[in-house]
Amino acid sequence: MQEALHTGVPVHLGLYAPEQLAATDAGQHLLDQLADQSGWYAATPRVVAAAADTVTPQGVVAVAAWPSLPPRPGLTLILDAIQDPGNVGTLLRSAAAAGVGQIVCMQGTADIYSPKVVRAAMGAHFSLPLLVDRQWDDLAGMSAAGTAVYAAVAQAPLPYYAVDWCGPAALIIGNEAQGISEAGLVLATALITIPMEGPVESLNAAIAGSVILFEALRRRTEDRRLRTERGDHEHYR
Repeated sequence: MQEALHTGVPVHLGLYAPEQLAATDAGQHLLDQLADQSGWYAATPRVVAAAADTVTPQGVVAVAAWPSLPPRPGLTLILDAIQDPGNVGTLLRSAAAAGVGQIVCMQGTADIYSPKVVRAAMGAHFSLPLLVDRQWDDLAGMSAAGTAVYAAVAQAPLPYYAVDWCGPAALIIGNEAQGISEAGLVLATALITIPMEGPVESLNAAIAGSVILFEALRRRTEDRRLRTERGDHEHYR
C-alpha cells in the first residue's frame, strides 16, 4: 500500500484498522499518511479481515485500478511461461529494484494480477510497465531493431557477467520445468548461463533472473558513472 500511495495511484475505497497498524513503525507511518487521504475509512480488524483474501491481513485493504505505464528505456525482461506465482512476483519485485524498463509476459505465464503474484511483488506493479499475454510474433522485430536478446539457460558457453548489458537488451527467463521455449530460443541472439560449482543442476527461475538483473544494473550503473566522468552526455539507452 505504501507503493500505491507513493506513486499516486487513485484508491477508490480503502479500509484500515488503526490499532493493528499502530503496532509497528511501518504501520504507524502508513497510518499517518492515511489521515490526509480521501476514500479511506477506519474499521475494526475483523472488518478488514473480512474484506481481505489473506488469512492474516496486515490491517489495510483497498480497491484501486492498476496503472498503465508506457515502456521506458532500460532492460526488457521477458517471462516465458513462468507458472509459479511466487516466482513471477519475485521477478517483478527484482525487476522494479533493478530499474527494468518493461516486463513482457508471454502466453502461458501466470496471471500477474493474481493475489499470490501481487503479494510476492510487494507493490512492484505500481512502478513497472507491464505487457501481458503476448505472442512471440509480437517480439519478432526486437533484434532487428538493435536489441540484444539473451536467453538464460542451464548450460551455455557465455556467462551472464560477460555480456554487454549497457546497450538495448532483453533477458528471457523460461518455464520452471521446460526452460526457454523453442520460440524463445529462436528469438534469442545469444544464450547465457550462471556458472555454478557443486551438485546443483540449475537455480530457481526467480533466483536466476534476479542474479542476472542485478548484474545488468551493476554494469549499467558503472557505465553511467564512467560517462559522467568523461563528460559524455550522449543519451543513455
